[in-house]
Amino acid sequence: MDQLSSEGPPPPGPAGRTPPPLDDIDRAILRELAADGRLSMRALAERVNVSRSNAYTRVERLIADDVITGFTARVNPVRAGLGTAAYVLINIEQNSWRKVSAQLGKVPGIEHMAFVGGDVDLIMLVRTPDNVSLREIVLSRIHTIEGVRSTRTWLIFDETPPRPARTPSA
Repeated sequence: MDQLSSEGPPPPGPAGRTPPPLDDIDRAILRELAADGRLSMRALAERVNVSRSNAYTRVERLIADDVITGFTARVNPVRAGLGTAAYVLINIEQNSWRKVSAQLGKVPGIEHMAFVGGDVDLIMLVRTPDNVSLREIVLSRIHTIEGVRSTRTWLIFDETPPRPARTPSA
């Protein structure tokens, strides 16, 4: 999708400033928090071998620099009543991606959405309670959005839990 790249890169960070590079301790903090976001500052400090005040200051800086964007729980979707999952691939009219994206943001069940290059324009992970709900979302919600040309739906039979994001090593 050429129009995505024509807008240039996203802003560098809060207030337009580029955050300083991460050092080994920052990366260790990110690894530990990705594995267990409920760690106390004391436990975090012990695991990365810094003082508690240093750990706290670093975490606050990582939040302020938008490196850490939040803390969440990992939910088992099947146990939460979302037993049907599918990747929905969408082709759109090339100049409509902003409007399509805004409308898709209102559709329930879309867990993740990514504009991509290649044979399709957009890939979404959709979770619903059952196949009837999935069909309703794809045919009655997504297909009615102006700018959507076509979809392909790939049912997910089994999946592994997501792994924590990896931090750069240097």
